[in-house]
Amino acid sequence: MHYARTASKLREQIIKFSGVLSTGLPKVGRRFIAEAVYGIQARRCVRLTEIARALGEKIPLRKTEYRLSRQLGRSRLYSKIIDSVLQMAAEYIKKDSLLVIDPSDIRKKYAEKMEHLARVRDGSEGEIANGYWTCNVIGTEIGKTKIIPLYTRLYSQAGPDFQSENTEIRKAVDKVSSYTQGRGIWVMDRGGDRKYIIHYFLSEKLRFIIRSTGERHIIYRGRKTSIMDIARTCPLPYAERIVKEDKGKERLHYLEFGYRPVKLPERKEKLYLVVIRGFGQKPMMLLTNIKLKKSRKSLWKVVESYISRWKIEETIRFIKQSYQVEDIRLLTYKRLQNMMALVLAVAYFAMVYLGIRTKLKLLAGHALKAAQRVFGVADFRFYALADGIREFLFSRNSGLQRFHHHWIEENNQLHLFDP
Repeated sequence: MHYARTASKLREQIIKFSGVLSTGLPKVGRRFIAEAVYGIQARRCVRLTEIARALGEKIPLRKTEYRLSRQLGRSRLYSKIIDSVLQMAAEYIKKDSLLVIDPSDIRKKYAEKMEHLARVRDGSEGEIANGYWTCNVIGTEIGKTKIIPLYTRLYSQAGPDFQSENTEIRKAVDKVSSYTQGRGIWVMDRGGDRKYIIHYFLSEKLRFIIRSTGERHIIYRGRKTSIMDIARTCPLPYAERIVKEDKGKERLHYLEFGYRPVKLPERKEKLYLVVIRGFGQKPMMLLTNIKLKKSRKSLWKVVESYISRWKIEETIRFIKQSYQVEDIRLLTYKRLQNMMALVLAVAYFAMVYLGIRTKLKLLAGHALKAAQRVFGVADFRFYALADGIREFLFSRNSGLQRFHHHWIEENNQLHLFDP
């Protein structure tokens, strides 16, 4: 009885979340978003056939699939979903929250007819294949497990609206910043070490931490010098030990770190080069405009901020694997972009909207299995969470039929299991 009640409450919560997500859309649009969010969660899959099966309508499956496909092609659906997610998420982004930009890809090795296919590099296999790029922004905090999906956009070099990867990154930063009002610290890997991006952050007065490739020249003590030469001669007065999970194994790293005040040759703003040894033969170099002091606490905050980026890589893997994103089978570019926005919404629902207490209740039937998978270095419990949600929805596969006449009023949010 409790199991059935939990499943019913979860369906109600999906409806309520979807109502907030689809504020302002006509009723048919609100219904589609609720059905898509439900179907992706229930089947852990983005294929329209599977979403249609999850709905369990008493009509031929192909008719349900056709209706879903037609609605997925709705204009402005992408921007509506992204704006709604950001509106909900903005309150969680504080002054020193980390805003991690993570480019990724969707590999479609055997696809031929999908619109605007491009060539992408599969990082896991080191191969070049057909597919699409994505630009993602995810929020987090130093020392905390909460992860907040904020933004995603699928794009292709062959797409009609594509200008450059720099432009896609700027679109992401502009969109997120418009909702967070400039709060947060932007964190990027070596792909962010570009003149265009660093100048953009400085011009917009946004704080950032970017890992350097080691190939640029900067100004130190009034002289233009190789950033690598500065890193090699930088004193490293502070030390710390961390444990990092690498290919399923825990590795202990003994880190030494220090910093130098620097500037860019063409800019007047004061920057800082934080140098860390202990991850390899070459020093890790972080370029930041966060004001630093000669103290362990000040420097370690920057180092920790960059290290926190690693768990975001796991988040991207979670989203792609948990919802079988690379099995997406839509032929049109607009539908592909709209589906990725729905995946972001589904991830936000699971990772943020339900809340910690709810997550534990949803996972009651998977507690031992979850404990074996998520405790340790990564502390990443969302794989088990996705399993728990699917279990409750899929095992009571009655779709959303009885909720169709109870679409909620806009902006009406209730918490799961509230009396």
